Amino acid sequence: MDIFQAIIIGIIEGFTEFLPISSTGHMIVASEFLGISQDNLTKAYEVIIQFAAIMAVMLVYKDKLTLKKITLWQKLFVAFLPLAIVGFIFKDIIKELFTVNTVAIMFIIGGIIFLIVEKFYKETESHTSDVEAVTYKQAFLVGVAQIFSLIPGTSRAGATIIGGMLLKMDRKTSAEFSFLLAIPVMGAVTAYDLLKHYQEFADANWIAFAIGFFTAFIVAYATIKLFLVFLQRFTFVAFGIYRIIFGILLLIVN
Repeated sequence: MDIFQAIIIGIIEGFTEFLPISSTGHMIVASEFLGISQDNLTKAYEVIIQFAAIMAVMLVYKDKLTLKKITLWQKLFVAFLPLAIVGFIFKDIIKELFTVNTVAIMFIIGGIIFLIVEKFYKETESHTSDVEAVTYKQAFLVGVAQIFSLIPGTSRAGATIIGGMLLKMDRKTSAEFSFLLAIPVMGAVTAYDLLKHYQEFADANWIAFAIGFFTAFIVAYATIKLFLVFLQRFTFVAFGIYRIIFGILLLIVN
């Protein structure tokens, strides 16, 4: 992987990880377009940029990373468990789903779901409007919704945000809970991948890896901040439309 490829993939990871448009799906497509082979060295690079995304969300929510917020983190752990259990049990089956066609189909399905949910969603009704007010029941059910993100193209952010909205959270709280939930989820995935691919770092292009890390970190940080501002004025309809168009284009060109 050269520096140009590292920057492009870093931008894609940073921009898409916390938006409901599937970072995995975009990286699969981008890797094919750029001619990046899905070998162990590429997997090692993905560990680096995933860690950068984790660092970005931790910086944004540094005020939540204290013992005073232990109750919030207990809820996040409850939300993390369903994905951890199902992902570990079915990890070999999930690997077989990583194809462009699967990504395209799930993009379209996810887009349609977003449009349907937004059609009937009324934020003026009574909703949970503070991420720390999320209940254990809501947290667990968001975790159940997150299981669908194991299918490439679904989007972890998309699944958890939709889950939150259906559970009477407002859009901002749904997004913030999704962001915070990314810390244990991506932390676990990154740690697992690091143990699995640590030997590959010996052959890494460290300059490309370092540039990719900082690119992903900066883009992820800016994306989170701008996304929260976006949600103060707009809905998720645009993301639903984007997912449908992107999915259709993938099916056409693939």
